[in-house]
Amino acid sequence: MSEQTIRELYNVLKQRKKSSEELSYTSHLIKNPELLAKKIGEESSELIIDFIQKNKQGAIKESADLIYHVLVVWVTLGIDPSEIWKELSSRKIKSGIEEKKNRG
Repeated sequence: MSEQTIRELYNVLKQRKKSSEELSYTSHLIKNPELLAKKIGEESSELIIDFIQKNKQGAIKESADLIYHVLVVWVTLGIDPSEIWKELSSRKIKSGIEEKKNRG
């Protein structure tokens, strides 16, 4: 998945935010944060199960579901994908092990 694909999907979801809940599942999720949180938990759990079972096709589908729901969180909170890329870029120069040690 490219940065462009994420940006395009993000823009589609921003438009769907303006739609009626009855016409858009995305709009429904945005207006029901508890449901969105529950869906993220479900999709994460399903991805974990597929990973443990070495179910590649299941992991692909659940990853797509999880990414969709994460993008809905970004739209809900007004997080632009560029903010995520910036955070990820800042982590490239840090050792994960060292960074965790410095958290305390």
